[in-house]
Amino acid sequence: MSNGMKAVAPPGDAHWDHEFDVVVVGSGAGGFTAAIAAHDLGQSVAVIEKSDLYGGTSAISGGGVWVPCNHLLVAARADDSHDDALTYLRAATRGMVAEARLLAYLEHAPRMVSYLEEKTCLKYRAMPQYSDYYPALPGAKPGYRTLDPLPFNAARLGDEFARMRPPQPGTLIGGRVAMTAGEARVILCKDRGWIALFMRRMARYWFDLPWRFRSKRDRRLTLGSSLVGSLRRSMIDRTIPLWLNTPLESLVTDARRVVGVVATQNGKTVRIAARRGVILAAGGFEHNQAMRDEYLPKPTRAEWTVTPSSNTGDAIRAGQGVGAQVALMDHAWWAPTVFVMGREKRRALFVERNLPGCVMVNRLGNRFVDEAAPYSEIVYAMYADNEKSNANMPAWLIFDAEFRRKYPCGPLLPAMVRSDKSLPATWASTVYFRGETLDALASQIEVDAKGLRATIERMNQYAASGDDKEFGKGSNNFDRYYGDVNVKPNPCLAPIAKPPFYAMRIDPGDIGTKGGLLTDEYARVLRDDGQAIPGLYATGNTSAAVMGPSYPGAGSTLGPAMTFGYIAAHHLAGV
Repeated sequence: MSNGMKAVAPPGDAHWDHEFDVVVVGSGAGGFTAAIAAHDLGQSVAVIEKSDLYGGTSAISGGGVWVPCNHLLVAARADDSHDDALTYLRAATRGMVAEARLLAYLEHAPRMVSYLEEKTCLKYRAMPQYSDYYPALPGAKPGYRTLDPLPFNAARLGDEFARMRPPQPGTLIGGRVAMTAGEARVILCKDRGWIALFMRRMARYWFDLPWRFRSKRDRRLTLGSSLVGSLRRSMIDRTIPLWLNTPLESLVTDARRVVGVVATQNGKTVRIAARRGVILAAGGFEHNQAMRDEYLPKPTRAEWTVTPSSNTGDAIRAGQGVGAQVALMDHAWWAPTVFVMGREKRRALFVERNLPGCVMVNRLGNRFVDEAAPYSEIVYAMYADNEKSNANMPAWLIFDAEFRRKYPCGPLLPAMVRSDKSLPATWASTVYFRGETLDALASQIEVDAKGLRATIERMNQYAASGDDKEFGKGSNNFDRYYGDVNVKPNPCLAPIAKPPFYAMRIDPGDIGTKGGLLTDEYARVLRDDGQAIPGLYATGNTSAAVMGPSYPGAGSTLGPAMTFGYIAAHHLAGV
């Protein structure tokens, strides 16, 4: 047993404060899906949550799921097949995941989505143009595998809406107005009709006067808020208990299996029996600095993550306490993040890097990656470059006045909406840096000026030709998805030439850790000898990612979390 969390064996006359067939630990999309499925399979079930808010990382996410051969894709007669999806996953996961788990995902993910659409409030739409993240790998597809949740009316949650974890400000227009993933792309990339769409969304928010008197939050829930809100409403319809402020302390075992949990509730210890099993779905360990120091590549800081502070690896440590094996502990769902003065959390740069007129450099002023690559790959590249150059960590995103005028970047709205003068004074030289010349900017951020000038000169040549000869920015469907459609010849490349020049510090952040309890194709947690621990299941970031070191497409975190929650519910119900 490790990490200070021990199994508790009950005495022969064990006293239980509560008894259920299934106890789910964690209130994200994986836990909620598991609870709903277990209920619908005839099991009594309760969900416990450490925080005073429900939704976990799922609530602040994009809410999408990556599901090959889903029913919406089939209905649209799009091109996909089981064999293509398996070929793609084999290539992406690089042999680091048991094929039985990959096959289980491909078999059950479409069933999971169909089940939720039929039996719950959750509805999705296919995204025809959202490419897989590795379009050059065999079996990749240019669209339809990622599904975006449809908007959900917060009024349907009643008082429960106030207890849902709010979305990231960066996913909202002006920190308030909700957008779907599809709408965000149209507005960000200035696609046809973007101004009208922007005005409609703003008008709908501000003229919703009855709701404005109740809350600043948009009643039109999108992305992760729609996902979690839809599932929470579906739990309410089933009267499934959700206990907030109830952190897991340990697992309870008898001579054969896991039989329940010990938790803390209102300052008191409670023992909750799980007659069929416990499903751990409580997120990763990204806010546990000791675990980060033990497992993740260096340097690593808990402050760089964008996830809820309650993600401290409790469920992983509880599983280790009963002899569970862990895997992929040195990997995370990486994302480059930026500091925001006065805000609790960092802001992840998911799509801004794709836009034309920016470049990412190390302290030598050199590029080290295609700036438009998947966010997880950006951080892998940061660590790899730092190994070679010892000049990364942080990296810097450089852009000019034209980029600043037209596009958002982290907490910065476009200057046409919010000029430098209207920004908080404390943001200057903390959140962003500004120089009238490249040399002046380089001096402020301690980047080699000669190297930076040479990099910018090459980027401007690439912008003119449309061909990034170093890293191929804008050369594939994924890169171009968030490019500016009005910029030619390459929607991801534009000159960086108009002063003043700007820089934002980029740290190797994450949207969750990938390592966790190793599970089999039934979501059962495995011991070091490879045998399943009876009565114990795990999903989401509490489990070692079925996607291995890769990020196959948008929704590759939530898709598996929900699918293996669905699988666990069926297995422990014996069906």
